[in-house]
Amino acid sequence: MLDFFTALDNIVWGAPLLILLVGTGIYLSIRLGLLQVLKLPKAFKLIFADDKGEGDISSFAALATALAATVGTGNIVGVATAIKAGGPGALFWMWVAAFFGMATKYSEGLLAIKYRSKDDNGEISGGPMYYITNGMGKHWKPLAVFFAVAGILVAFLGIGTFSQVNSITSSLENSFHFSPKIVSVIIAVIVAIIIFGGIQSISKVSEKLVPFMAVIYIIATLSVIFINADQIIPAFKAIFAGAFTGTAAVGGFTGAVVKEAIQKGIARGVFSNESGLGSAPIAAAAAKTEQPVEQGLISMTGTFIDTLIICTLTGISILVTGKWTVAGLEGAPLTQAAFSSVFGTPGSLALTLCLVLFAFTTILGWSYYGERCFEFLFGTKYIAVYRTIFVIMVSLGGFLKLELIWIIADIVNGLMALPNLIALLMLSPIIIKETKTYFATKK
Repeated sequence: MLDFFTALDNIVWGAPLLILLVGTGIYLSIRLGLLQVLKLPKAFKLIFADDKGEGDISSFAALATALAATVGTGNIVGVATAIKAGGPGALFWMWVAAFFGMATKYSEGLLAIKYRSKDDNGEISGGPMYYITNGMGKHWKPLAVFFAVAGILVAFLGIGTFSQVNSITSSLENSFHFSPKIVSVIIAVIVAIIIFGGIQSISKVSEKLVPFMAVIYIIATLSVIFINADQIIPAFKAIFAGAFTGTAAVGGFTGAVVKEAIQKGIARGVFSNESGLGSAPIAAAAAKTEQPVEQGLISMTGTFIDTLIICTLTGISILVTGKWTVAGLEGAPLTQAAFSSVFGTPGSLALTLCLVLFAFTTILGWSYYGERCFEFLFGTKYIAVYRTIFVIMVSLGGFLKLELIWIIADIVNGLMALPNLIALLMLSPIIIKETKTYFATKK
């Protein structure tokens, strides 16, 4: 079974999807005039600007919800997994995916506002399924349906449940010897209480937890890096050398070729920041704004915060401590070992707390993404059915093994990205026109 899913994963995440993913980001970056660099200061200012326009939640709450879904195990476990499998060079390819992914994320946020609509309950609905049908035309609806089905699969089987719950249960078992089965049921109960309150309830929790957990994690990783300051330059040398030559390390690490570094780096980068996946625009669509471009800029900061800051700090922490070369260490325990080497047991416990919060908020964010995809396919009448199934899937997360979980998550991610990337390329003339008009008006 593992061999079958590994083979399928290699097909889905083969050269065609990687080229399409990064190629879309490069194309949009060029056509938008490297907007992710030149307009980044403005994007950060807009996060805290007053909200004007229709919507269910504030622009900051929409960003917090999107970050809740993206700042998760990908930042702690995903980075560790990528470095273990692809060597330090994988981190470089995460940066590449994130840099061009910022233009992709901007485009998704813009289209989310431009083509959003309201459901039968009067709540905002948006995302790729709506910009495909409303922007590209009704005859493209099969592509929108494909995206929505893939989105539900990611929520039920991928980023939304199993990989997050498994990370929480394994880290709590590692630190406190808690039973994974009991923990997964407790998580399911708490998740049920929050998600049955809808997007307002989810965004309120996200607004409070996301900034808190991000600040704590950033301070902790910076401490690990500065205590091992003499290893910072060697770590960066290893990243750039490994990106183009592959890496062979000591300590039971079998060595990684460039292909593996590229594949794992980009795949884990997408798992972490979700640029091109089409998930973030589902949250962005709910923002109170009249300006598609402004919400696009705000959405873009999510990828910057998630990968270029948080994932980078995780990766450098693992490299400067040298723990990535230790045989038998992978996933969350690898990152925990890096923290423990500096802080001892308190460091490991602090990382466990961060991981639990990161993963928990990701579960909340993805419950909403899957719900909007479900609502697109079946209407509002059966949303309670979706929420119930989601809670059941969360409760099962502690019963599965790590390797198979990551492979399944990778596969369904790839299936979700495909229709969204096609839509972004088809609608790119509208993205470029909207952007030029907005900035010309502002001048």
